[in-house]
Amino acid sequence: MLHVPVLLEESIEHLVQDTEGSYIDCTFGRGGHANLILQKIHKNASLTSFDKDPEAVKYAARVKNKNFKIVHDSFCNIDKYNKNNSVDGIIYDLGTCSTHLDNANRGFSFNKDGPLDMRFDNTSGQKLSDWINNASKQDIMNILYKYGDEKHAKIISNAIETQRQDRPILTTTQLGDLIKKIYPEKNIKIHPATKAFQAFRIFINNELHEFEKSLIAASKIIKHKGIIVTIAFHSLEDNIIKNFFRPSIKSFPKDIPINNEKTQEFKCIAKKVRPSKEEIYQNPRSRSAIMRVFKKI
Repeated sequence: MLHVPVLLEESIEHLVQDTEGSYIDCTFGRGGHANLILQKIHKNASLTSFDKDPEAVKYAARVKNKNFKIVHDSFCNIDKYNKNNSVDGIIYDLGTCSTHLDNANRGFSFNKDGPLDMRFDNTSGQKLSDWINNASKQDIMNILYKYGDEKHAKIISNAIETQRQDRPILTTTQLGDLIKKIYPEKNIKIHPATKAFQAFRIFINNELHEFEKSLIAASKIIKHKGIIVTIAFHSLEDNIIKNFFRPSIKSFPKDIPINNEKTQEFKCIAKKVRPSKEEIYQNPRSRSAIMRVFKKI
């Protein structure tokens, strides 16, 4: 299954304000947002896409536009490739790509039996199977709480410790079935392993730290009146966005009349935009998406 980009038309309509500008697509995926950007901009404009996934980078070779460039790197390093105040628009389509979930060999889905990997860049770093079979029970529980808001983190971490004493946990279905078997609630709408798999994926890929670092970089390289579009899929991402773009309090000495002044570098021009009912019907994975748009002022 091809990845279906969420809020495609709405996000690019906000993003492209100068058809001869310079743009960054922070997660190429399968090129949904990138291709529409290229349709909207002039041949003298430019688009650079980033992706940690070697498969996405390979897929991007299909794009023949001379004003397009793909970079195999994390989006936390966008400032290494762009000067300050040089970019007109930046878009973040966060989370995982549908192709990751649909490819059993990537190890992202409890619905498909495959190696327990979960790395976006599967050429480097630690597989989830390597970590989960060696991490302490306390560390596993902390990750489940922190990144999955999993209320049964203690029960799951105990079960993982017991299971790996018998045999190592090496596959997605092995982990998914283990969690399902011991999960206290038996009649819930989502699979019992959903939050755990999200937590482990975020941890293994260092997603939240890299996103925070990327927003700092983006705020430096974006031009005055430039646009930053974010599409988040869970509250951890969305909270980072809201906190980063919230006006900061700048305190002055008491002898200066203006005290505790709020300083604002960005203005929110589109707040909490969600997919339409039609889009959710056609692409159920879009149901949790929240788009926010910011302009540098």
